[in-house]
Amino acid sequence: MKDAKDALDDYLHFLRVERQLAENTLVSYTRDLKAYLQFMEEVEQLPSVGKIERVHILNYLRHLQETARNSRTVARHISSIRSFHQFLIREKRSDTDPTVHLEMPQMDKKLPNVLSIEEVDALLESPDTSKASGLRDRAMLELLYASGMRVSECINLDIEDVHLTMGFVRCTGKGGKERIIPLGRAALEANRQYIESGRLEMRKPSEKTDALFINQRGKRLTRQGFWKLLKQHTQKAGIQKELTPHTLRHSFATHLIENGADLRAVQEMLGHADISTTQIYTHVSKTRLKDVYSQFHPRA
Repeated sequence: MKDAKDALDDYLHFLRVERQLAENTLVSYTRDLKAYLQFMEEVEQLPSVGKIERVHILNYLRHLQETARNSRTVARHISSIRSFHQFLIREKRSDTDPTVHLEMPQMDKKLPNVLSIEEVDALLESPDTSKASGLRDRAMLELLYASGMRVSECINLDIEDVHLTMGFVRCTGKGGKERIIPLGRAALEANRQYIESGRLEMRKPSEKTDALFINQRGKRLTRQGFWKLLKQHTQKAGIQKELTPHTLRHSFATHLIENGADLRAVQEMLGHADISTTQIYTHVSKTRLKDVYSQFHPRA
């Protein structure tokens, strides 16, 4: 399609500049829409984006389902496609919206994986704090569990974002929204030791960076770097569950709610725009209660 690339570039520019979406979200939109437009050009053989009709989109969604995509992935594609076509109408690149009345698939009710308090303790104790990298890893894991931050938010922190004397961290979440999260003594002490000792040892004179968490080369730690470290510490802690970079965030929220925290307060700390997103942790909490009951009640 001769106009597909220009339309996509303009749409991504709109998302980046006017909507100010996070880089990870932009990557997802780009990947989804490139696959979608490629299908429209190569399979449906359409000459332009303005010629896409509802039947073509239904064919594409059927293709996604046949390639073993789960309902959550399909729903994300529909959201990307719908938003893209609404943009095309506003920009007068298309006369009709082929996504009208397009139904979302039934979402899988998949609860997030959560660590027990004992497993969290084992994970936090796994870094070797006699080494500079161990001080960094301990500080990072303590910070994630203490704040519920996304990994992307954590690795983008600068030193000035952690206020040790005031006891809070300032982070920037999705859409450039800033929030302040209180920190406990363990997280503050771990970060103090890292900043005053470990980070100074790891810092390279040739690399000038304000990044809080740095790698062995003195540069800002990447998401991939954190993921690798997390897997190492999971194995060392003897945790059998499958962990993702979000596991500590899920555990933070679940443990707060289990101990009686207000749902609105947890929503604020997690940076959720909609409280319905936070409510999944009440379901996790109930599921864990059922497991405990089944395991320990003599008549269960």
